[in-house]
Amino acid sequence: MKIVAVIGAGSMGNGIAHTFAQNGFTVKLIDVSEDALEKGMTTIFTNLDRMQNKGSITAEDKMKTISNIICYTDIEDGVVGADLVIEAATENLDLKLRIFKKLNEYCSHNTVFATNTSSISITQIASVVAHPERVIGMHFMNPVPIMPLVEVIRGYNTSDEVSQFIVTLASKLGKTAVEAHDYPGFVANRILMPMINEAIETLYNKVAGVSEIDNVMKLGMGHPMGPLQLADFIGLDVCLSILNVMYDGFKNPKYAPCPLLVNMVNAKKLGVKSGEGFYDYSENKKAEKVSKQFQQN
Repeated sequence: MKIVAVIGAGSMGNGIAHTFAQNGFTVKLIDVSEDALEKGMTTIFTNLDRMQNKGSITAEDKMKTISNIICYTDIEDGVVGADLVIEAATENLDLKLRIFKKLNEYCSHNTVFATNTSSISITQIASVVAHPERVIGMHFMNPVPIMPLVEVIRGYNTSDEVSQFIVTLASKLGKTAVEAHDYPGFVANRILMPMINEAIETLYNKVAGVSEIDNVMKLGMGHPMGPLQLADFIGLDVCLSILNVMYDGFKNPKYAPCPLLVNMVNAKKLGVKSGEGFYDYSENKKAEKVSKQFQQN
């Protein structure tokens, strides 16, 4: 396998593109938005510069990685000739189904389709593809170039050959593949999102403030990042979407999103991506407006 197409140039998509390109693959990075592609490539440049400054790569490595990435705004042009297509679009079922219907039309029957979904059913996504045995979940962690885990999720029809191919491929990228079955949230988010949601509930019930909740989990539980700060980095809209998928899938109230999370997403307070979430990133991450609000009587 030599050519990989990545659909979506956001934080996950550009990270996936970076990782494959750095490992010698030709990457076709696809996004309908030229602005998104420009921002994605800027992020890749910035991350490679940081790696070079730390001495983990050379200037030659950096330029070779960049030269391995080709950008496209047309999905049909972008996926032509790809051996593997990885969809890394927004966590929205309808959008993913539209993309996979196009892939079914544009790609050969030998092309392997992977989705970076963090919660949506692989089997449901594969239902719009003529050969669903070639569809699999390949859930990378953010930031992709650094995090060693790839959660590999087999759909109901995913073949043994495709599953083994993806596990082997992850190893070639320097990642560790952990296989999971196709249930809402898989393993990572089935455990993580209820914890984040409970942290938000703790804030909502005024048990403690933002920094206090995060410090308890960092200092007492050994977490490198508190759950509220982590939610900001994931994106509160993404957290809400994943919780809704799990709530719809299991019909269990423990997965119901906290009203505070719903209100913050409605108010466009999405975390790092919007400049403000549980922390205010527009002021060097020093202000904690949400925390102060809940500390006032």
